[in-house]
Amino acid sequence: MRQRCKRRARVGAIGAESVAEMLKLRGIDHVVLRVGDIDVMKRFYCDVLGATHVAYRPEFGMSHLRAGAAMIDLVKGERSGCNMDHLCLRVEPFDRRAIVAHLEKHGVKVGDIRERFGAEGNGVSIYLTDPEGNAVELKGPSVGQPQP
Repeated sequence: MRQRCKRRARVGAIGAESVAEMLKLRGIDHVVLRVGDIDVMKRFYCDVLGATHVAYRPEFGMSHLRAGAAMIDLVKGERSGCNMDHLCLRVEPFDRRAIVAHLEKHGVKVGDIRERFGAEGNGVSIYLTDPEGNAVELKGPSVGQPQP
């Protein structure tokens, strides 16, 4: 069972309508993972999951990987506490059998596969764990069912 962070975001006096007028979220820009071994993690996210290496910035000890329109930043550093529950990557095309075979070929233990709710609605997703223990969800397209 994964641990969840205990900290909760504090909600101020600004109402939801006011926030929606100020901020128009379009999607995830980037996710930063604090990692022990950048090379191992870069190979996993690029060679196994299909991200593309964009740049390494030695002054920050950081590799930038492109995942569709978003970025995954790998930062060399001590892993401490609960920094993230899981990272969800939208996958297309989503051929469940082919994805599972590919992951198993790379020695990745495939976790729970079932329908879950995501940004586009309900659709099948596959859980796995990266080499440093971060939970990763590979999400397929929406099947058109209503929100939960």
